[in-house]
Amino acid sequence: MTDPRPVIAAIRDGRGLDGPGAALIAQGLANGSVSDAQAGAFAMAVLVKGIGVPGRVALTRAMRDSGHVLHWDLPGPVVDKHSTGGIGDAVSLALAPLLAARGVFVPMISGRGLGHTGGTLDKLEAIPGYRCDQSEDDFRRIVRTVGCAIVAASGDFAPADRRLYAIRDESATVESIDLITASILSKKLAAGLQALVLDVKAGSGAFLRKAESSQRLAQALVETANGAGCPTAALITDMDQPLACSAGNALEIAESIRVLKGEPGALRDLTLALASEVLRLAGQGDEGLEDLLDSGAAAEVFGRMVAAQGGPADLLDRPDTHLAPAPVVRPVPTPEGRIAQIDVTALGHAVVALGGGRVRAGEAIDPRVGLSMLAKLGDEVGPGRPLALVHAADDTAAEVAIAAVSAAYRLGEDGAPGPLVRDRIAP
Repeated sequence: MTDPRPVIAAIRDGRGLDGPGAALIAQGLANGSVSDAQAGAFAMAVLVKGIGVPGRVALTRAMRDSGHVLHWDLPGPVVDKHSTGGIGDAVSLALAPLLAARGVFVPMISGRGLGHTGGTLDKLEAIPGYRCDQSEDDFRRIVRTVGCAIVAASGDFAPADRRLYAIRDESATVESIDLITASILSKKLAAGLQALVLDVKAGSGAFLRKAESSQRLAQALVETANGAGCPTAALITDMDQPLACSAGNALEIAESIRVLKGEPGALRDLTLALASEVLRLAGQGDEGLEDLLDSGAAAEVFGRMVAAQGGPADLLDRPDTHLAPAPVVRPVPTPEGRIAQIDVTALGHAVVALGGGRVRAGEAIDPRVGLSMLAKLGDEVGPGRPLALVHAADDTAAEVAIAAVSAAYRLGEDGAPGPLVRDRIAP
C-alpha cells in the first residue's frame, strides 16, 4: 500500500493505527510522498480519535526507523534521560558525567530552548569553544573514550518527526499525547539506548502544569518506550519552584560544576534520583553515586567531555575565567516575608526577555544573562535577602527583569515546598 488516505481514514473512524500504516506515514513524511494536507489530516485524526498504546508503539518505531538508528558495541550499558523541560533544570549537565563515572555510556542527543524553558545545548554553548555539532565518528569516539557526549541531533535522526513537528504547530494538534509521545521517543530511541529514564515535570513552570496531565504523559511514554523495546521509567517531579538556584545559560553551567564538585541542593538530589532509576533499568546497582560527586570523579568526566568537544581543558579549575559575566548585576528587592508561591513560567519568560532564551527558533541568545540566588518556597526574604540577582546586558533590561521577577513571587504563610519527586511510573 502506498496511499496514506486509507490509513488516515482508519484513524478517523476509530480503527487505530497498525505497523504497516505507521511505516507508510513515517516514510512518507520523511521522503515527501505524504503531502502537508495529508500530514495535517493524519495529525488531526490522531488528536481527535487517538491510536492507543499499540498505535503509539507502531508510530514511535516507524518514526525512529525513518532515519539513521545508532547501534553500539561498548563494554557497558548505553542509557540516557529526557526531561519535559523546566526552569533551572540543568540535570543533564551533571547526570551524564555522573553515569559515565559509574561505568555506563551516555550518548545524549539534546535540544535547544524554545519558549520559557532552557535548552541543554544553549547552556553548553556558553562554554567557549564547545561544539554541539559533531560528526557521527567523533560522537562515537567521545562516548567510547569519555563515557558521555552531549550533542545536537543531525538531520539523519527521525526525519519524519522533524516534519510532523512543524505540521503539528500549524494544524493546532500540538496537544496530542500520542503525537507528543512518538515525537519524544522516536528521537531518543534512534540513539540506540538500552535504558531510558524520563523526568516529567508538573507545576507552575512545567509544559503540562496539571498533575493529571503530567501523569497521563508519563504513563504514555513509559508504556510506549517499553513496548518499543527500551526499558523505561519516569519520575514526575516538582516544577512549582525552580530546580536550581540559577536560570540562564552560563549561570547554570557554573551551578552544575558546583554540584559536580559536591554542592548539596535539589539539583543534586534529582540528579541522584534519576541516575539511580536508570541504573536499575540497566541492571546495575546504584551504590556509590554520592561518592562520585563528592570525590570529584563525576566532575573530572565532565571536564574531559568539555575538552573533547572543543571547550577549555581547565574549565573546572577556572570557571569564572571562561564563563563571561553579565555587565549589570542587580538584586530584586522585596519586603520582609516568606515565599508562599512562585510563578515559575514567569521567571522563565524573564530570562527570555533578558536575551537568555528565544521566542522563535534560530534567534541568537546572550549566554551571560539570567537569574541567580533564586528564592525558593518557604525561604525568608527581606532587605538582607533579595528574591534573586538579575544578570543583564544593560540597566534598562535589568529594570524590566526586576519588575517581572517581583511579580512572579507571592509572600505569605503557606509556602511549604512539596516533594521533589511526586510519583514514579515504571513497567
